[in-house]
Amino acid sequence: MNTRLLFCHALSPLHAGTGQGVGVIDLPIARERATNLPYLAGSSVKGTLRDTYNEKVSLDLRVKIFGPETNRADEHAGSVSFSDQRLLLLPIRSLLGTFAWITSPYVLQRFRRDANAVGIQGVPAAIPGPSSENCMVAQSSILSENNKVYLEDLDLSSAVDATTSAWAQWLGLQIFPGTADDWQGLLKQRFCVVHDDLFGFLMEMATEVIARVKLMENTKTVQQGGLWYEEALPTETILYGLVVSTPVRKFQSELTDEKVFEAITRLTTTPLQFGGKATVGRGLCRLQMQL
Repeated sequence: MNTRLLFCHALSPLHAGTGQGVGVIDLPIARERATNLPYLAGSSVKGTLRDTYNEKVSLDLRVKIFGPETNRADEHAGSVSFSDQRLLLLPIRSLLGTFAWITSPYVLQRFRRDANAVGIQGVPAAIPGPSSENCMVAQSSILSENNKVYLEDLDLSSAVDATTSAWAQWLGLQIFPGTADDWQGLLKQRFCVVHDDLFGFLMEMATEVIARVKLMENTKTVQQGGLWYEEALPTETILYGLVVSTPVRKFQSELTDEKVFEAITRLTTTPLQFGGKATVGRGLCRLQMQL
């Protein structure tokens, strides 16, 4: 068994929903029960990549990697597994620098735990520790002015922190490797670590809520009951998950871990669509496999 990190960068609002909601938002996004962190289900990632294989590789290789069709699923398992894509960096409106990519100590601790558990090398060991009234920024941040950061309607004291800078540097190399337009530098400039409680507040209040209406065909007026609200993770959200290669015994001689990862990587060269509302432009994402 071999495991790699897979990053998901939202290029448009991402609606990974749970069906009908019970609150003000009719179609909320999926969230973990205990932590309330948004996520994109691993089954959605696997299903999209499996469908993409129809066009890019042979049917035989597709079956060996993803498993046979549903009505033949008892023949053998697939050779690859996907965890849920968990929230890592949430884009938040900022008075300075347009927006910030924020995260929290708990999110970074969980990411480090997952990465270390599967043998990922080079993950920063220390975790920044902001208070509830300040935030940690990297040394090259463009978010702060006079030691202040303004996120949404929040006025926070900022502290330049070497540990935060190390995280921004390492994550930039993993999420945006070899980018000619210096997205690595852009992430470092906008990377910000806030207190867990503040992060939880922003997860609830700073997601994108979109009003949708259904019009009557003849009058072009709103149909009775045709107004609803959808929630989405905003553009520039970054999530992460694990890809596990476990070639089944009958294919071990011809399908190595490296061949599985190589095949998955070939599918990540162009944006893919995840979640719902595809026809209105939701869910276009860029995947990046850890090198």
